[in-house]
Amino acid sequence: MRGIETDVRKIRRQVFTEIAKAGFETTNENLNDTIESIPYKIVQEKAVYRESIYRERAVASERVRLAMGLSLRPENKAVHITSGLAASNIDEKYYEPPLMQVIPSACDACEPNKYMVSDMCRGCVAHPCKEVCPRGAISMVNGKSFIDQSKCIKCGKCKSVCPYDAISKMERPCAKACGVNAIGSDELGRAKIDPDKCVSCGMCMVSCPFGAISDKSQIFQLAKAIREGKEVVAELAPAYVSQFGKNVDARKLKAALLQLGFKNVHEVALGADIGAIAEAHHYANKVATGELPFLLTSCCPSWSMLAKKYFPTLIDSVSQELTPMVATARSIKKDNPNVHVVFIGPCAAKKLEASRRTVRSDVDFVITFEELRAMFDAKGIDPAAMDGDSSMHEATAAGRGYAVAGGVASAIEKCLKEYYPDVPVHIEHAEGLADCKKILTLAKAGKMKGCMIEGMGCPGGCMAGAGTITELRTASTELKKFLNASTKQIPPKELEEIELD
Repeated sequence: MRGIETDVRKIRRQVFTEIAKAGFETTNENLNDTIESIPYKIVQEKAVYRESIYRERAVASERVRLAMGLSLRPENKAVHITSGLAASNIDEKYYEPPLMQVIPSACDACEPNKYMVSDMCRGCVAHPCKEVCPRGAISMVNGKSFIDQSKCIKCGKCKSVCPYDAISKMERPCAKACGVNAIGSDELGRAKIDPDKCVSCGMCMVSCPFGAISDKSQIFQLAKAIREGKEVVAELAPAYVSQFGKNVDARKLKAALLQLGFKNVHEVALGADIGAIAEAHHYANKVATGELPFLLTSCCPSWSMLAKKYFPTLIDSVSQELTPMVATARSIKKDNPNVHVVFIGPCAAKKLEASRRTVRSDVDFVITFEELRAMFDAKGIDPAAMDGDSSMHEATAAGRGYAVAGGVASAIEKCLKEYYPDVPVHIEHAEGLADCKKILTLAKAGKMKGCMIEGMGCPGGCMAGAGTITELRTASTELKKFLNASTKQIPPKELEEIELD
């Protein structure tokens, strides 16, 4: 459902907008009342999506808490929406895992896995579904096929042979989207995320048609910091292209960010350029020489977490270079150590990356494009209507290409061919956690020797991340135009000499 403006996204936008307004406009004296009133603004005279106004407001209340960076309330005792608000009413608050949380009152308790016969069944004479079932779970009832769920082993053979496609596989959408099987069920059949398995990619969140899964946000804290006059600087991930409309180019978006209250705007693609050169150097000197069997990129935090959680023996092969987010933040703070740096991008998992002890001093806030749009709404800013007087020219097409699957590997390969022309290059890439697991399994088995392996947790890469707004195909098309128009195509080799440690 990424890229579709569903009612779930509209509700999230409304919640984020109200929370951003609270950060921009509300004093500490009135904050409790403002936050407590938001569910009543969102759900007014009657329920629209659920059976009662009370359940709908309960769901809205939990959305408000997550948007404030707070955890969900317990279900077995009375707790105010604003409980714990004092801990969030600061501009130093960091995300606390688990990042992805299921709102119990919003979950529809979907069947985890089930085959069902639909009205398309014509009760044919051949009834191949019955013949191929290995457990005799299918019989003819009132002239139609019927599946006895107590006997069904969910092999899918019946579905594969039905000539009318009358048998459907019912799957829990969030679980189907999860490439690491982190979603199970609680005692009431509602979805439950196992934090030990989850890598916070957010694909479950964007796949749930009930909007029952959400991540935490820092938009309140960021809006508060801007309101209080803190020097806040934006670093903008290259996947921003087309996120706010095809006509919103770098010039317009930068102008909108400056009007929102940012003091300056930088390209995260600069850090990507630095990383591409550094990893090309690493590949040429470590992998091509046989010192390391292969090299795994590190810019996607979900991919890195996947490797470290599920393939701990491969940790030494994960690149130790700074991710583009961190490299860009360090380059900003090198000259301006007292500024607050905000990473604005497509990725939910970056929120936890920024909370790591080694990163906290570099990146002060992480928000997604979805959250930024709500901040624009809160201040009445339309990026498409802006008329900026300057653009961004810090990065090359190579670094900007990190936004799509294969872009990281492509950038490193271009640098290798340019600066290490005698080094043979072997590139592989995987997108989506399921494919990432497959390629890491092959690497562990010794079948990826001499490779540079790029992994992207989201199918399609960053431009299909959980925090994006625009449909992937449209975004990718616009990015290609942007890359072709870039003044420089690959970064200069001198970038590897920049001291950021």
